[in-house]
Amino acid sequence: MIFTLVSLAAAATLSPAETRMRASVAAEAPRTEALLERLVQQNSGSLNLDGVTKVGAMMRAELAPLGFDVRWIDMRATGRAGHIVATHKGNGRGKRVLLIGHLDTVFEPDSPFTGFRRDGTRAYGPGVGDDKGGLVVIVAALRAMQAAGTLRNADVTVVLTGDEERTGAPLAQARADLIAAGKWADVALEYENVATEGGRDWGTTARRSSTNWAITATGVTGHSSAVFGPALGYGAAYELARILDAFRRELPEPNVTFNVGVMAAGTPAVLDDSGVRASASGKTNIVAAQAVARGDLRTLSPEQDARVQARMTAIVAQHLPRTDATITFSDGYPPMAPTAGNRALLAQLNAVNRDLSLPEMPEYDPAKRGAADSSFVAADADTLGGMGASGGGAHAEGEWIDLASLPRQATRSAILISRLAAQKR
Repeated sequence: MIFTLVSLAAAATLSPAETRMRASVAAEAPRTEALLERLVQQNSGSLNLDGVTKVGAMMRAELAPLGFDVRWIDMRATGRAGHIVATHKGNGRGKRVLLIGHLDTVFEPDSPFTGFRRDGTRAYGPGVGDDKGGLVVIVAALRAMQAAGTLRNADVTVVLTGDEERTGAPLAQARADLIAAGKWADVALEYENVATEGGRDWGTTARRSSTNWAITATGVTGHSSAVFGPALGYGAAYELARILDAFRRELPEPNVTFNVGVMAAGTPAVLDDSGVRASASGKTNIVAAQAVARGDLRTLSPEQDARVQARMTAIVAQHLPRTDATITFSDGYPPMAPTAGNRALLAQLNAVNRDLSLPEMPEYDPAKRGAADSSFVAADADTLGGMGASGGGAHAEGEWIDLASLPRQATRSAILISRLAAQKR
């Protein structure tokens, strides 16, 4: 089932301003699609600093005429281009609303997937949904608010990161401006793709964390005829195998996953500085001196994250004879837990859906969603994710969106933001 705004009759519960917003979004659909095409045509892979900067300039050109003070936050010190932080000062009486998106994509300039193509109601292109579809939904919603007069008194900040797909380092510096905006805000809306399943849209009230871990195991090397004995013990390969098998047996619980992405054992065995490539050498008759592995951990709450990390550390510490091992956890995306505040925000979005004669959006299973920048603000503001376009194939050649979802999502956002901004803090 596909829902469009074209067939909707005006709902009696829409205010005159909300009716104008819906009409404005519909009238500007060609402009919205043209902006999407321009954004997609400009490559902005996370490591294409010039391309990300150019997409930032395009978004500045959209936000500044709406009365936003638009700042470019240079992030070259973290190895990335930078972020857009745009602020609109309202009357200071209503709720402060933060809108989150990102300028970069996973497709670097050497990707064979290029260009923008329409096929019926679908549009194809690198980053068309993740997250350039989200960017145009933000613009269309804010333009509709301006046309209806609801933007004038609204306190709104827009943060568009330039490194969501491949975060700069150190992470504390790369996300400092977003975190500060989250502390300012009362509510946050994140514009990654809307979750769709079974022919309907779903609400994202939670996202799991994404933290990388690395294990280094060591053992006494020597002739394999002495393996398991008192002189050599078990070697690094068996120590790593013990740890990973214990993870598999002891860690599973709802909403927890712990993938092993790369591993190696030998004499020697090492991970490169990026942690992406492992190399090893050895012979069948030599006990491995080193073993390395790297993977990720995903959890649903800070408490669950801390508990699972502690258990992983304890498992690593239970060494086989004559071996040693350590585990380290890198800074990553924190969890966005399904709080009462997030659910209340979804309830307000569903009130908008009812007034637009759209189906209500149930809560989506967070295990089916990846990490996103909204997690960095969820501890400070009620947060709702997945406010962007509907589509598929994200992070892969053939990524697409449903163009009919753009006006639907923009209208939902324009009305929701307007209502939130009118509520007393």
